[in-house]
Amino acid sequence: MTSDNDMNFISGMSAFEAKEFARAIQFLLPFAEKGDPDAQHRVAIMYQNGLGMVKKEKEAFEWMKAAAEQGHAVAQHGLGFMYMDGDCVEKDGQKAVEWFTKAADQGLVGSLTTLAMMYDSGDGVEKDPEKAKELYKKAGF
Repeated sequence: MTSDNDMNFISGMSAFEAKEFARAIQFLLPFAEKGDPDAQHRVAIMYQNGLGMVKKEKEAFEWMKAAAEQGHAVAQHGLGFMYMDGDCVEKDGQKAVEWFTKAADQGLVGSLTTLAMMYDSGDGVEKDPEKAKELYKKAGF
């Protein structure tokens, strides 16, 4: 039997997928506050992009970081992009590499590819064509 709590989480995830963001935030925010990394990640995306609400960069960063610190690979990837692009947080290539590496270590090919591109172009890190080649190979290119 499914509890009301489970139904609220499912309703929130369904609302998010259906792009009903104002409804999704109502259901998912309590789960994010209780520490659920999936809810934290989705709340971060809504705040970051102003989906169903006014864009709130500080909150977006806080929620993305909370999910990433719990080992949520996609949130780690998202946090890497925040640091790489200076979106919601001050640009920091080293921190971007740190978070992309954590996500890549969990098998996220997109993070491996992004790291490879960073080393290839010297974007946010010291240019290292050998390291880039090694990462591209690991990503299956």
